[in-house]
Amino acid sequence: MFYRYLNNPPKFMKVNFNVMPLNPAELVRNIGNISSRLFEGLVRIILSLLIVTILIAMVWAIIKTLTGLQGIFSKDIHEALKVVMLNSLTILALLEVFRTALAYFSEGRVKVTYIIDTVLVVILTEVMVFWFKEIEYSRILMVIALVLSLVVARILVIRFSPTRREEPR
Repeated sequence: MFYRYLNNPPKFMKVNFNVMPLNPAELVRNIGNISSRLFEGLVRIILSLLIVTILIAMVWAIIKTLTGLQGIFSKDIHEALKVVMLNSLTILALLEVFRTALAYFSEGRVKVTYIIDTVLVVILTEVMVFWFKEIEYSRILMVIALVLSLVVARILVIRFSPTRREEPR
């Protein structure tokens, strides 16, 4: 069997001893490739730690919300529902951040729609807090303007998405 490889060895057995030294442009390109791989690896490690932290925070928030339900009967319904609603919206905001981190893992980039969704959930949480406090009208108008601008930005992002296929007109 071995004798058939003597005249024509397979590619994995071929060794090229005539390696030319790299010119400076190739050396810089190789260093750039190595540094970008190193950066991507570090980002993935940090993002993995962030995802684990977010999961722990979400589990803690859910447990805290569920254990807070035992005090729901001692408070009036308005206070109890306020606590449950705000805790639920905070958990949803954490879920949006988690979804953004997972999107970076799967696609290698963060979609703008995920960021806008996260900010919208956080702002809507603040709006819910406004319902239970007396806030100046100027601050309420600023929040309404912010939510409307985020909604317009979300529509524009969807409309002019680079992944959206051009439809014939």
